[in-house]
Amino acid sequence: MNDSQARTDDSLQRRVPLAELALVFLKLGTIAFGGPAAHIAMMEDEFVRRRGWISQSEFLDRIAAASLIPGPSSTEVAIFIGQNKRGWLGLVVGGCCFIIPAAILVSLIAAVYVRFGSLPQVSGILYGIKPAVIAIILQALWKLSRTALKTRLLVLIGSIAIALYAFGLPPLAVLAIAGIASGFSAWWKTREAVTPAIVPFARLAIPSAAAAAIPVSLLWLFLSFLKIGAVVFGSGYVLLAFLRTEFVDHLHWLTEKQLIDAVAVGQFTPGPVFTTATFIGYIVAGIPGAILATIGIFLPGFVLVAGSGPLIPKLRRSPLAAAVLDGVVVGSLALMAVVTWQLGRAAIVDWPTLAILLASAALVFRFRLNSAWIIAGAGLCGWILR
Repeated sequence: MNDSQARTDDSLQRRVPLAELALVFLKLGTIAFGGPAAHIAMMEDEFVRRRGWISQSEFLDRIAAASLIPGPSSTEVAIFIGQNKRGWLGLVVGGCCFIIPAAILVSLIAAVYVRFGSLPQVSGILYGIKPAVIAIILQALWKLSRTALKTRLLVLIGSIAIALYAFGLPPLAVLAIAGIASGFSAWWKTREAVTPAIVPFARLAIPSAAAAAIPVSLLWLFLSFLKIGAVVFGSGYVLLAFLRTEFVDHLHWLTEKQLIDAVAVGQFTPGPVFTTATFIGYIVAGIPGAILATIGIFLPGFVLVAGSGPLIPKLRRSPLAAAVLDGVVVGSLALMAVVTWQLGRAAIVDWPTLAILLASAALVFRFRLNSAWIIAGAGLCGWILR
């Protein structure tokens, strides 16, 4: 017992070589199918149980910290672990090596899509995948809402957020209103003064840029993804609302069809769902666009992980900040719900796509089949049908 504990302590203190850190995260980035929850489960098995790089309690703390800051939660857990083992170098190496395999694969798929996307074989695969993506998003929305909707007030805030976004309010404004409403309710109950911990969330009220269409610009592309990466709370699926507002409604650089195709590619590839940005960047501006979009969407996560150490304990101790965060999470789910409806209308176009949706929903809800297998099966069905 003492020997086992000594070995565990030795593993926790051991300085991990950068090459080993890089190889482990490259492996995870290559095989991590199934979304953020699956990614985190793989990391727990790899780093807590098998390698003993981090204790169970520290790992849970990293998950909690990642949920309190914008960005892709599973990627931020990877960045946290890299920082824990090798400081600044580990932060960069761990995060980049988890992202790079998916980014390369998505870029290759985007190149094929641009060249052959109109062929019947490819369009048939996407025809089947799109309704399966809707089923997977619905399952994620259901699971998250069961945790997030803890009170009647939060249910009401979520309903209002759905209505506000459906009637055209920008996503950032919806999140700001939801967070402020929940925070104000907590303040009213306790009559405590508003603490500085609320400031990072209040900044979400800054609206998006004007909706006028503009020519494609690499700088604008980078800044758009940088902005989105800095403010997206919740799961990777919330990203869809921001992408639609920015690139379909405001800039008019994407069509509705291209957006849902990008979502589908993000679903059936391993690694972070946020590599959807890589696909969009390639469609808009080729390889330079893919590189800049990937850097832009993930860079805020690296910065926030590096700077969130002193802030996270204060947020966790503040009832007011916790209430604001509850509101932001519920607002994020409202965005997910509206975007799911909008994408569903584009994906469910006939009886076969409805059948694929229902079958996929049964597999994901009832049998909890891995989303990668559902996507693969739906793509095969679509290819056969078309």
